[in-house]
Amino acid sequence: MFVIIGWVVALAGIFGGFVAAGGHLAALMQPLEIVMIGGGAFGAFIASNNAHGLKHTLGGIASCFKGSKYSKAFYMELIGMLFELLAKARKEGLMSLENDVEEPEKSAIFTKYPNILADHHLVEFITDYMRMMVGGNLNAMEIENLMDSEIETHHHEEMHSSHAVSKLADGMPAFGIVAAVMGVVHTMESLHLPPTELGVLIAHALVGTFLGILLSYGFVAPLATVLEGKAAESTKVYQVVKVVLLASLNGFAPQTCAEFGRKVLFSTERPSFKELEDDIKARKGK
Repeated sequence: MFVIIGWVVALAGIFGGFVAAGGHLAALMQPLEIVMIGGGAFGAFIASNNAHGLKHTLGGIASCFKGSKYSKAFYMELIGMLFELLAKARKEGLMSLENDVEEPEKSAIFTKYPNILADHHLVEFITDYMRMMVGGNLNAMEIENLMDSEIETHHHEEMHSSHAVSKLADGMPAFGIVAAVMGVVHTMESLHLPPTELGVLIAHALVGTFLGILLSYGFVAPLATVLEGKAAESTKVYQVVKVVLLASLNGFAPQTCAEFGRKVLFSTERPSFKELEDDIKARKGK
């Protein structure tokens, strides 16, 4: 939503100022310039990515126009679910979690949290490390190192979309110059025309440079920034799981483990101590 609002504000400021200065919007309406710039930039984008990268980036761009699923309510559910799992392990022993981690879609605990269960990668991350905890073959330091490596790999993959779109934005001004040069070439081959018509051709050529810069910094580059933020959000959820499980491995009570998870959240999604405490008390009473 804010992406579209930002685009509208940018267009209003730029074109509004142009009109206020006496410019004519019709002079800027050059669809062939957009075809040259957009076609050249998209072709370079395809050439610099493989099939997986293209699919991932296009999907990421689509997500820029949606709100984040990683809300305070989502994290309350995640921490609440982890609390329930750890409370069960503390009461009945780690082996009691074997069925939950082997078949989470049939688990009485996991199925209470459909928003978490719908995130296949997150569920896999949780169950993989809880399986290691149940097996007891690795200590807390070894599991932490493995978690860090996996989280780093995940973040690297998620950042691909941001990097790809950022490079696309960097190239668009150059393609705007290409379009402008093509316009100049067309003008130079039309020197037999009267000065008024040549002026129009030169103006059309300059629009290419303008559109390349506008599309880059006004439209595409902001998407790269949004994608970078979404990558950070998607990584944060794994960090929450990490600190909660490691706190449990180090012997802390489930409620304290939940507090560890709360403390690593961004301030915009972090519930207060009382909110989390009340939520956990409510779960204890169920």
